[in-house]
Amino acid sequence: MTDCAALLHRMIRQGRGETEADLVVKGGRVLDLVTGDLAAGDVAVCGDRIVGVGGDYVGARQVDARGRIVVPGFIDTHLHVESSLVTPGEFDRCVLRHGVTTAICDPHEIANVLGAEGLRYFLDWSAETIMDLRVNLSSCVPATHLETSGARLEAADLLPFKNHPKVIGLAEFMNFPGVIHGDPACLAKLAAFQDRHIDGHAPLVTGRDLDAYCAAGIRTDHEATTAAEAREKLSKGMTVLVREGSVSKDLHALAPLITPDLAPFMAFCTDDRNPLDIAEEGHLDYLIRTAIGLGARPLDAYRMASISAARAFGLRDRGLVAPGWRADMALLDDLERCVVSGVISAGRLVGDDLFAARRSVAPVGRHSVKARRVEPADFACPGPGPTTLAIGVIPGKIITERLTLTLPYRNGERRIDLDQDAVKVAVVERHGLSVAGSGIGRGFVKGFGMTRGAIASSVGHDSHNICVVGADEADMAVAVNRLGAIEGGFVVAEGGRVTAELALPVAGLMSLLTFEEVRDALIPLRAAAKSLGVVLAEPFLQVAFLPLPVIPHLKISDKGMVDVDLFALIEE
Repeated sequence: MTDCAALLHRMIRQGRGETEADLVVKGGRVLDLVTGDLAAGDVAVCGDRIVGVGGDYVGARQVDARGRIVVPGFIDTHLHVESSLVTPGEFDRCVLRHGVTTAICDPHEIANVLGAEGLRYFLDWSAETIMDLRVNLSSCVPATHLETSGARLEAADLLPFKNHPKVIGLAEFMNFPGVIHGDPACLAKLAAFQDRHIDGHAPLVTGRDLDAYCAAGIRTDHEATTAAEAREKLSKGMTVLVREGSVSKDLHALAPLITPDLAPFMAFCTDDRNPLDIAEEGHLDYLIRTAIGLGARPLDAYRMASISAARAFGLRDRGLVAPGWRADMALLDDLERCVVSGVISAGRLVGDDLFAARRSVAPVGRHSVKARRVEPADFACPGPGPTTLAIGVIPGKIITERLTLTLPYRNGERRIDLDQDAVKVAVVERHGLSVAGSGIGRGFVKGFGMTRGAIASSVGHDSHNICVVGADEADMAVAVNRLGAIEGGFVVAEGGRVTAELALPVAGLMSLLTFEEVRDALIPLRAAAKSLGVVLAEPFLQVAFLPLPVIPHLKISDKGMVDVDLFALIEE
């Protein structure tokens, strides 16, 4: 008998109750995602597989589930681990306790800094995490030609990773104009992954452009921000991933679609969620309870968090609490409020012992912030007159408005106008690739409420140049220069000095601290930003999305202001 046959025989015997199971979840009620029933009974596990549900089982190890409800482990269908500001190992330790047993990540943040080395770092971690960390290979590095990235990944660079056991397929194809208009580099990547899953990213794409985008084999999208947009994408065969991150909050707008008819074609994702929000609100458990609070049936919310997600991404072994399925489970104290009090991942009860037994992966991307030293004069905004375009921030969205402002104008230079809430924004190239005298894009932004000081970040989607927003040019220079000294991160400056900071030395994106330490560090950092007058709930991630030239309508890069609708730099 082969090893596989012997294991199957063992599973069958344990499922029949002929021998004791490896693990039994004892005395709870199981949510049946097929019928919607809550059925009392045990769950028997052999190895990493559920082998029996219902009745009374005996196990070598037992988990007391009396008074609790057993549901399938949650699947986050699209996220960037880097946005948690911690390494994949700490992300695992943080999020798994919220019931997330599978996370499908796109490491394009670190890939835009380090290229293939960044992909290898995540794949190495995926072999060590307790949760099943799956990887979609970053499809757009760089995301566009409108910015300076630290690396470039072509189709030939991705193919060596295609058959890695943790790789699902191709990550969000952000260059939707390139797809629609047949850019050769885009077509090469799409052609190479036609036999695998291809993730989408198509904000406000509609009509025949959406047809063209879907015709390329792209099957999912997480950028729908209105019910009408999501409904059209559903009708075109896409699985809509309902996103609720720290900045992009689409759940309230899309909640009316979470119905028995549509929920099987929808799933949840967080995209970008920071440690403070995870600590204060939760992760996918927060999305589930919020959806239910907005009127969704619990059955539909839990289907979206598990079986619908699994089917959309070809994960055929998980998503139900049923015999023969992967033993990923969350134990809940309350179904409607999604209160997670225990987690089982691949048949293992999640606890400190599991995390302590993992091997660690050495950090990469140290000293990757190579921005030149800047002076206050580097942030001057010359122009032919007082009228200029400005980025309008929309709280809770990464979509921005295209505004026209008339600003104070002296000596050929446009100035900050606090009465209009118009402060400066600049992007400083940080990969050491710009020629002398270049590498800074300058402009104005409205919506921060800032009245003094500056905040700067080396997290700047997707090329991760330094982005700084300030009401004072001297403080902008202080903040940017400090980021070089601490290997990247977040900095708040006021009155010519640094008032708060968080170092992110792993590629300028992730901390070497624990999740708890990063969470605690974010509290004074956020308070320091608020002390400048900032009114945004999550100012640092909002700064990080200002340089994202694949999200309408107006953005900024190290090359200047970007008209995303025209997919072109703005020249005056």
